[in-house]
Amino acid sequence: MQIDIINFDGKAVGKVDLSDAIFGIEPRADILHRVTTWQRANARQGTHLVKTVSDVAGSSRKLFKQKKTGRARQGERQNVHMRGGGVVHGPVLRSHAIDLPKKIRVLGLKMALSAKAKNGELLVIDSEKLSAAKTATAAKSLNKLKLTNALFVGATELDANFKKSVANIPHIDFLPTIGLNVMDILKHKNLVLTADGVKAIEKRLAA
Repeated sequence: MQIDIINFDGKAVGKVDLSDAIFGIEPRADILHRVTTWQRANARQGTHLVKTVSDVAGSSRKLFKQKKTGRARQGERQNVHMRGGGVVHGPVLRSHAIDLPKKIRVLGLKMALSAKAKNGELLVIDSEKLSAAKTATAAKSLNKLKLTNALFVGATELDANFKKSVANIPHIDFLPTIGLNVMDILKHKNLVLTADGVKAIEKRLAA
């Protein structure tokens, strides 16, 4: 598959061959769903916690005698029906992470890239480098490319001026190749790769 390399003015400055094994496979919704579920599950902290009866501090002494008080019989203060008592069936500290074979994760990433290429939502730019950190300049360049919701991916860390320029622009994000993932690709309308980023992605996924 061959695609134009463009600059920030929207002009073609060359062409690049994209590997059909990475950018030309047929996407499958079930694979993308499995990888997305795996990502979201691993992102959950699982730190929500409540105290059960055994965790609530205090004496286990009976509150008052069983009979002849005119009150409903009660045991210890930590019981679940008492104010400040334990919580029954509440959340506990645990990991929400699930396992997913590496082959499925890699396949999901290839399918996400292929989906963008198939839908015409993949762009390749020659370089993301800017001469100065100016949000207005970056916004003007994005308008020329008609990008309102896009993920920029570079080979390594992207240009510092570029990152500062787009930091305040809504729905524009950036990642190095090592951080590329299915969720970030799918939640943005357009995927923009640098020329070096294409090589780095193909090197990462060819292994």
